[in-house]
Amino acid sequence: MVTRRVAAFVLASGGVGLSSSRVAAPLAATGLPPRVGVIHPNAATEAGYSAFREGLAQLGYVEGQTILIEPRFAEGRLDLLRAFAAELVALRVDLIIVFGPGAVRAARWATSAVPIVFAVIQDPVADGLIADARRPGGNVTGLTNTDPVQPRAQMRLLKEVLPGLARVVILGDEGVPDLLDRASVAAAEAEGLHPLPARLRGADEDVEGLFASAREARADAVLCLEAPITGLHATRIAVLAIEARLPTMFPGGWLGYGALLAYGSNRVETARRLAGLADRILKGASPGDLPIEANTRHHLAVNLRVAREIGVAIPPGVLARAEQVIE
Repeated sequence: MVTRRVAAFVLASGGVGLSSSRVAAPLAATGLPPRVGVIHPNAATEAGYSAFREGLAQLGYVEGQTILIEPRFAEGRLDLLRAFAAELVALRVDLIIVFGPGAVRAARWATSAVPIVFAVIQDPVADGLIADARRPGGNVTGLTNTDPVQPRAQMRLLKEVLPGLARVVILGDEGVPDLLDRASVAAAEAEGLHPLPARLRGADEDVEGLFASAREARADAVLCLEAPITGLHATRIAVLAIEARLPTMFPGGWLGYGALLAYGSNRVETARRLAGLADRILKGASPGDLPIEANTRHHLAVNLRVAREIGVAIPPGVLARAEQVIE
């Protein structure tokens, strides 16, 4: 974990001067286990980090023996991301794994030589992170969960579960581009719903105040978008929604936070696939030559305990399609 003193020094040094020109020797030639840095905007308990490690284990890597992992978790303090990236470059890691657009930008700021592999990015081309998804070039590649049909599918599923649905809160993250926010607002309007967009600002966001505003606006449901700050507050959002008897839909793989529904590309599956990209690069592949992979397989999960608590009846057709049901 970077200290305040280290962070202050790094940020005062200027980004360009931190870029490493080192070209790593082939790992097999060094005889040393590869060292992989991980930058995550949230906590060490976040499911994506665990899934990445599971993916490495499935490929035969043994932590501490055949691979070394240097994780850095911002706990919602996105101002620390650049310091983390610079610290990992100084440690001479062989690869940096990053979650979210803020972490990608921080890693690119710190180095143009160390390979970077990203996940939890909606559209890396539209986001300005790469120029071409088929051949990213440079030292960056990764996985995206961009799926143009997902926002509309989420709205239709909410309408199926809540026949009287009229107004839906759409929770995004002020710290990332609003691509998914705008797509979700457009999807709600296309389905005849009234969207109530809101963007969380940071770790100290007044989530209680947000729900008070939702009650005043007579919201019928809450859609939580996949983003660093929504993930940081996800458990609190779910608790407050249950107290307000508001149905919630979270991103795919987020049912464990306490949502009624989780639907979309599963970030746990995405994180496991990160391990495959990492393995290819550690074995000599150039990240700039590896096309961006897309995870667009939708995963539906339903929490019947929450449904009973807030008085929502889940239609049999929805239950039949669910891949996970919490009784």
